[in-house]
Amino acid sequence: MAVNKNALIRYKTIDKCLQNNFRQWTLNDLIEACSDALYEYEGKDVDVSKRTIQLDIQMMRSDKLGYNAPIVVYDRKFYKYEDEDYSITNSPISNQDLTKLSEAVSFLKQFQGFSHFSDLGSMVQKLEDHVYTQKTQEKSLIDFEKNENLKGLEFLDELYQFILKKCAIDITYKSFKARQESTFTYHPYLLKEYRNRWFVIGKRRKSEGIMNLALDRIIAIKKSDSAYVYDTSFNTETYYKNAIGVSVSPTLETENVLLYINHKHAPYMLTKPFHSSQKEVSRDHYGVTISLEVQLNFELEKEILGLGEAVKVIAPERLKRSIKERLYDAVDAYETEINDKNLRTIAKRLEYKGFGVLNHVYSKRDIRKLKSKFNTYFKTHNEQTFGMREVLKKMPELKEVLFNKNFRKLIKSIDNNAFLTKAIFFDKSPKDNWYVTWHQDVPINVLEKVETKDFSSWTNKKGVISVCPPEAISKNIFSMRIHLDDTTVKNGALKVIPGSHNKRLSDDEIQLISTNSIPFISEVSSGGVQLLKPLLLHASSETKIQKHRRVLHLEFSSIELPNGLEYSEKEDLF
Repeated sequence: MAVNKNALIRYKTIDKCLQNNFRQWTLNDLIEACSDALYEYEGKDVDVSKRTIQLDIQMMRSDKLGYNAPIVVYDRKFYKYEDEDYSITNSPISNQDLTKLSEAVSFLKQFQGFSHFSDLGSMVQKLEDHVYTQKTQEKSLIDFEKNENLKGLEFLDELYQFILKKCAIDITYKSFKARQESTFTYHPYLLKEYRNRWFVIGKRRKSEGIMNLALDRIIAIKKSDSAYVYDTSFNTETYYKNAIGVSVSPTLETENVLLYINHKHAPYMLTKPFHSSQKEVSRDHYGVTISLEVQLNFELEKEILGLGEAVKVIAPERLKRSIKERLYDAVDAYETEINDKNLRTIAKRLEYKGFGVLNHVYSKRDIRKLKSKFNTYFKTHNEQTFGMREVLKKMPELKEVLFNKNFRKLIKSIDNNAFLTKAIFFDKSPKDNWYVTWHQDVPINVLEKVETKDFSSWTNKKGVISVCPPEAISKNIFSMRIHLDDTTVKNGALKVIPGSHNKRLSDDEIQLISTNSIPFISEVSSGGVQLLKPLLLHASSETKIQKHRRVLHLEFSSIELPNGLEYSEKEDLF
């Protein structure tokens, strides 16, 4: 049975309404919804009568179109689907429609050999396979790439109609980076599919550049009252000519990209090129060199990274650096995995030996961020870099990098009740050559500095009484040194004496033990941490090479202080 376009729009609108179970639908509501939909599509008011909608509902209930829609009336005035999961879009195609589709497929297949219809090849095969499975009820003979869980596909038809009719739209959108959704006027020009994801290309304002929006991030769209703005310089046929994917810059020049593909993967690259500009430059027994004339963008890097070890970037240099950096970061993600066994081992070692070293807690990217933040801070503040106290009060932006998943897991494995009490940054610069002799650290917390006999500075602990009882110092307090640079015996690595943390030692005892013991040299790689108990005997090596040794020293405790005393930088971590 022939059905006109307006009738199909009404059926689709009624179906969409009845799928919304959060609202009750009267006949007048359905009339209003269909009138609005027809106005959106036609651009003018279309009279929809009560009788028309009643006949539409009757048609949808029948088998004439193959819908058999379970539309019921309740409370004598509200319409709904008896089966809440029903939709006419899920209903099988009628035999009559299948016959028509078969005829259409046969007609289209006649044009597959013509150059004007070359892009329709896979489309005709998809349609033919779908008609075949519907008619025979057999399994599909072709398995096309698809993503059934992809969001936003419900906007495709509406966006197509808006582009066709040159209508501006009000769009509610939330990008992956945005904290909340925003609504703005948008002028759509083109729909683009890339890697099974759909994008709409257009502009927000006449004065702004072209903007890509992913359909899976769209929340709602509707026709806007604003006049449609079309950029006459935008050419749908050439816009993507010099780029891979959807990230295009109209002002960015193309560059000659040289890639070396090893012999194992070269046949795949030659039969399925990256881009239409791809050319073979040379080949040898080990692989093939190809060239591309494209803009450098995210999608190009993603394609290169997708080949893993099979490809090497030869030029340009900045693309080569970017790929190398991303590959290093990828390996780093595996290196910085900390399992439960590692955590149990380091916690026991800290308890019984008084120290522990755990490398790869922070990734190379994390360390680069920390160094960059410190460099920026010291450039803009007149402050010495050798030692900075209350670091997290002065630089709270460090927390997002410092308190990562590995950091929290590590602290929790040692003491589930621990909180941060102090943060100090040390920078042993190449010009410094200081070192520290054997000593024990004793945690102290005081209200104020008082000048007394034998007390001349904050670091001189004579005459200062610790508020922590001796038995709690070893059990409930520990420190962590986060190394921003590789630390070896040549540039001041700590020397520690295992097991020396269980007792407060006299000067004579320190001299005796340090002289007669073989110390452990705590060499730590950049991104690694060293854990220490307060009373552990330790000293620093004298530097022999001119390299930085930047360290973030954090102290933790699970002891609450008496009234009137405060930790310098307390921070709850869990």
